[in-house]
Amino acid sequence: MAFVPAGLGQASNGMTEFQEKMRQQLESSMHTELEKLVGTAKGNDAKVAQKDFEGFKRLFHQFLQVKGPSVDWAKIHRPPEDSIQPYEVISTHGLPAGVPESVALNKLAVVKLNGGLGTSMGCKGPKSIISVRSENTFLDLAVQQIEHLNKTYNADVPLVLMNSFNTDEDTKKILQKYTHHRVKIHTFNQSRYPRINKESLLPIATNLGLTGENAEAWYPPGHGDIYASFHNSGLLDQLIAEGKEYIFVSNIDNLGATVDLHILNHLIAQPADKRCEFVMEVTDKTRADVKGGTLTQYDGKLRLLEIAQVPKAHVDEFKSVTKFKIFNTNNLWISLPAIKRLQDQNALDLEIIANPKTLDGGLNVIQLETAVGAAIKSFDNALGINVPRSRFLPVKTSSDLLLVMSNLYSLDAGSLTMSPKREFRTTPHVKLGSSFTKVQDYLKRFESIPDMLELDHLTVSGDVTFGKQVTLKGTVIIIANHGDRIDIPAGAMLENKIVSGNLRILDH
Repeated sequence: MAFVPAGLGQASNGMTEFQEKMRQQLESSMHTELEKLVGTAKGNDAKVAQKDFEGFKRLFHQFLQVKGPSVDWAKIHRPPEDSIQPYEVISTHGLPAGVPESVALNKLAVVKLNGGLGTSMGCKGPKSIISVRSENTFLDLAVQQIEHLNKTYNADVPLVLMNSFNTDEDTKKILQKYTHHRVKIHTFNQSRYPRINKESLLPIATNLGLTGENAEAWYPPGHGDIYASFHNSGLLDQLIAEGKEYIFVSNIDNLGATVDLHILNHLIAQPADKRCEFVMEVTDKTRADVKGGTLTQYDGKLRLLEIAQVPKAHVDEFKSVTKFKIFNTNNLWISLPAIKRLQDQNALDLEIIANPKTLDGGLNVIQLETAVGAAIKSFDNALGINVPRSRFLPVKTSSDLLLVMSNLYSLDAGSLTMSPKREFRTTPHVKLGSSFTKVQDYLKRFESIPDMLELDHLTVSGDVTFGKQVTLKGTVIIIANHGDRIDIPAGAMLENKIVSGNLRILDH
């Protein structure tokens, strides 16, 4: 549900004259404050801020126009069958006989969304530098994957990182270690937008600085900013000049988001006038994914529907696994010439996500954000592809980290693949308690990562540690009550067990 500014009441036939006057006053005040902020900087900082603020002004204008939910529920329909293709069908299409894979790969650039910090996992700095497997970070694995592609197919696929002001400096230092790798690495920065006071609807920043009291005054405005910031950086034009036609965009913490030649070949092999300008990889929902965005048909176009846009009365319907069966993995294939066309025409239509936050001092602010997948309705011949679950392997928590560090997966050239020894192709459901939230604490609690090949479900709560070479099978629940500690001994094999505070082991 979008935020409706205080004092701008809703009217059934649009804004009243009074409301429109109030909106114009708010907009004028915002523009004045932004000019003051630009005036506190010099040289290139002022130029960058000026460019960023142009995007923010458009978003703020849109925000003030919003009067309730951004979708009309009655207009939401299931997409036509041919608009979401099964991966199995796509994978049968290939390049014409005799055309090497390098032809398609040389038209591709890989973009990783690298604006996030590792704070939710107790780490400082960019999330991409957390070690996730055999001392390799998310960034290491991304570089290894593309280097392997380029060597195998004698191709020239560059890696592009969209950083934020939070991650740019640290990321650039780390990139020096890849100098001798067979990968060209480019970076560009997301825009920097001002947080606005929820009451006054004006920026809380006093200058463009990022230190002291001003540190919390700024935020990167969501990954939907990729289109404007990519275009503004000059990198979009550069890649087009180098013959690149598509970007493959994904979150850097999704370890399943590798370059898929079947999807790329399908895109490149199409006649120029029928080419998909936007492909969204979706996958089947489970009960763990009920909040994920889904694809719908809306006003004759494919549209991404996020839970924040759903009227409260229909939230349960949105979460239904039977009605909305797929969700967006945020693995996207997008035409570079199409991005340029839409940016030049200012024709990208992205819904606003008004994200309320409470800062450390108790101040209530609003962040205006957009999502990259929301642009799907602006592109021609957009398509959803229902991909295997293996292409969605995000690491958001220590529970996810346990899965990817275990023997469920093997690592080859930067890519994780599920062990053929696992009987079921689904991943176990793992829920580690608050004692495991921070990566440092999590690592101290495992002398070695347990054997999880036959695990279905693991719940751990309280002060629990694991010795070496523990095996977990079936459903295992380990709960240490407050003040208790449970040490699972080295070599233990737990199958369908509940382990309670006094280390009684019971059949589940």
